[in-house]
Amino acid sequence: MTNDDVPPLPSGFRLRADPGLAVLQDGRVLLGGAPYRLIRLSERAAPLVDGWLSGKPVGGGRAPGLLARRLVDAGMLHPVPDPVVGPVPEVTVVIPVRDRPVQLARCLAGLTAQDGRTRVLVVDDGSLEPAAVARVASAAGAELIRHRTNRGPAAARNTGLERASTELVAFVDSDCVPGPGWLSLLLPHFADPAVAAVAPRIVALDPGSSATGATGATGATGAARTTGTTRVASFIAAYEAEHSPLDMGPQESVVRPQAAVPYVPSAALVVRRAAVGAGFDADMRVGEDVDLVWRLAAGGHRVRYEPAATVRHEHRTRPRDWFSRRVDYGSSAAPLALRHPERLPAVSMSGWSALAWGLALARHPVAGAAVAAGSTAALAHKLSAWNDRPWPLATRLAGGGTLMAGELLGRTLLRAWLPLALPVAAAVPRLRLPLAAAAVAPAVLAYRRSGSGLGAVPWVTLKLLDDAAYGLGVWRGCLRERTAAPLRARLWWVSDDGVSARGRGPRLRRGGDTKGDAGRPAHP
Repeated sequence: MTNDDVPPLPSGFRLRADPGLAVLQDGRVLLGGAPYRLIRLSERAAPLVDGWLSGKPVGGGRAPGLLARRLVDAGMLHPVPDPVVGPVPEVTVVIPVRDRPVQLARCLAGLTAQDGRTRVLVVDDGSLEPAAVARVASAAGAELIRHRTNRGPAAARNTGLERASTELVAFVDSDCVPGPGWLSLLLPHFADPAVAAVAPRIVALDPGSSATGATGATGATGAARTTGTTRVASFIAAYEAEHSPLDMGPQESVVRPQAAVPYVPSAALVVRRAAVGAGFDADMRVGEDVDLVWRLAAGGHRVRYEPAATVRHEHRTRPRDWFSRRVDYGSSAAPLALRHPERLPAVSMSGWSALAWGLALARHPVAGAAVAAGSTAALAHKLSAWNDRPWPLATRLAGGGTLMAGELLGRTLLRAWLPLALPVAAAVPRLRLPLAAAAVAPAVLAYRRSGSGLGAVPWVTLKLLDDAAYGLGVWRGCLRERTAAPLRARLWWVSDDGVSARGRGPRLRRGGDTKGDAGRPAHP
């Protein structure tokens, strides 16, 4: 399916405004979406959008359906399909697993409690103790497929995909437990023929439900070590419950590069079998889910994130396992950058914002403020053609974008540029304090936004370790793949023009291409 072949949004769908949408000039101008943009509506389109915001369905006709599709793709509106009436469509559930029989049993128990007709395929990906996995699968009435050697989770999912005969296939990792009615909340989105995949929100598994724990993992190595490991693990568990890279947050979204939700994890994902073809890239041990979603988007398909449906995940809490997994995530940046050129820069932002912060970092704050003021004036001039009061809006957008850019640059110091920043700090003493502040400030800001009950010191420490581990993985992947693409910055100096519903309107990028919390990367 190409973008030109995408059908209108179904007439029975209703639409919900994104929380960041601003409606200006008596409904004639929309401001929002991701990337942030301004759309001017024609005299015929404005009443339609007003009706949709009041709860009316999209309605018949190709033109309204295409307009609704466009606003949904822009991230300004979100589709609200009708619930499934009658029996839930049959779905094949594929569970890749390697050992972990206790977690597998818990996952299968959660699936059997769901409504609807499901066929469950357990794909044993080279377990060291296959008999234990076989017993658990048999007890739950699941079909078992076995790889004699370990081929990775992507290959295991593809094996299940090949065996599936239903139109819809759900992938669920063995360390997950689906929440009540998760499928009934995801499946209505497939009434839109353009939708190829829908993902639920991944949340932390209740500690009491965990099949393994830090204390049990330490064995009889001494009370002091057990107590210390357990305490660190409890900090990590609290941090993961609030800041897991698998949790894409509470806000629904279209999923694609540069969207509010740029990827979804394959820990739990429902796909349309005809759309995904051969499935995941079996050569990728991590990042295969990002690759699949981005290939679907490039092919003109739509992917939705539906946080009303939840799946609980047993996060890693042992310090070494947690840190190494973050390194693994970072190592996926290089192979993803090679498969999707220009999609994974170290940071993407306005060159003017980067220049303003660069001057401030070099201890020329007045010059930096002048650059920021100039970019605000340029934006106000552009907005004057679409808004009666451009200066307040320009100040809010440009100011917010500049602040966000500073936070992004600080995080990028740890997530990509630390090996470059350290020699600079060693060679230029007067830059040491500004660089240190730039690296720590984003973690402090993220903690304040989180509202965490965990103390500031452990939370900020874990956040810094999180970013540093990811950065270590980025460099490891770059060396392995012989590419520097994930280390480069992408700066733009002139905002693109986005086509509006009538004439043209400016696409107003903020400081960077990120999720709404200014803290989530464009890949896991």
